[in-house]
Amino acid sequence: MICYVLVLIIFRLKHILILEENIFAALVLFLFKPFWYSNEVEGRMLFFHRKVWYAMLFVLDVGNTNTVLGVYEDDVLTHHWRIKTDRYKTEDEFAMLIKSLFEHKGLEMSDVQGVIISSVVPPIMFSLEKMCEVYFDIDPLIVGKNSLETTKLKMCYPNPHEIGADRIVNAVGAIKQYRAPLVIIDFGTATTFCYINDREEYCGGIISPGINISMEALYQKASKLPKIEIEKPDEVVGKSTVEAMKSGVFYGYVGQVDGIVNQIKNSTNTNPTVIATGGLSALIGDASNTIDVVDPYLTLNGLYTIYKDNWKK
Repeated sequence: MICYVLVLIIFRLKHILILEENIFAALVLFLFKPFWYSNEVEGRMLFFHRKVWYAMLFVLDVGNTNTVLGVYEDDVLTHHWRIKTDRYKTEDEFAMLIKSLFEHKGLEMSDVQGVIISSVVPPIMFSLEKMCEVYFDIDPLIVGKNSLETTKLKMCYPNPHEIGADRIVNAVGAIKQYRAPLVIIDFGTATTFCYINDREEYCGGIISPGINISMEALYQKASKLPKIEIEKPDEVVGKSTVEAMKSGVFYGYVGQVDGIVNQIKNSTNTNPTVIATGGLSALIGDASNTIDVVDPYLTLNGLYTIYKDNWKK
């Protein structure tokens, strides 16, 4: 009875007091949870104008080549996977694949309480949205459909609606974690460079062919050259055709990255923090002279930030 009275007093003061630390909120939630919690709220509550987040969030970053999946629990990325993007999969096929990934980690699809999707592949979205509705019973938040309306990202760009969803998500994630100005390099099917000024405004960027596209073009257009693995060669000067190709692809790309970053620094007269993400970020980042941070989970963290910002509205 005493606890119940205390809860009522606390909620009477909610317009005066503002909770600043989620740790304290979690403690209060733990102490008084039995008096107001029900399955209907699914672990979501408004507490002193702030929301306490401890639900399971499922995030999907759909790229042209790969799709990266992640699960967040209590503000922590606990599981992640990388699968091949298949625009011809049905909602049932996606669901069975995700179910098997979840089961391997001891997760249940029914535990997911929120889904957010970023996609640069429009044809795949119908199946993914349908899968979320049927198998998660959730209407997912989509980044790419009115992207700017779902973020707090400030723009210094003539036509912001043409910016890809992946670049927007990366910018949100980087601004949340690092101090501007920033250069964000995403090594995907295409390699993108995005510049954020010291006012945390998205100012534009550069798009170049990805390293896999460059290598595939070399293989297809030069009939006598074999396919090779993308890796750092033992020596800069190759002693065989394969070694020479590896060196050309690897150091050519490292040189491109460093050259573009230096051009951005010179043209903006700034010294931004340079963040690399994407599948080959660790490989290139290790050899680059300009990359400061390799953050393989930048896009997933950006999606998580966007979902939380929208959930609080």
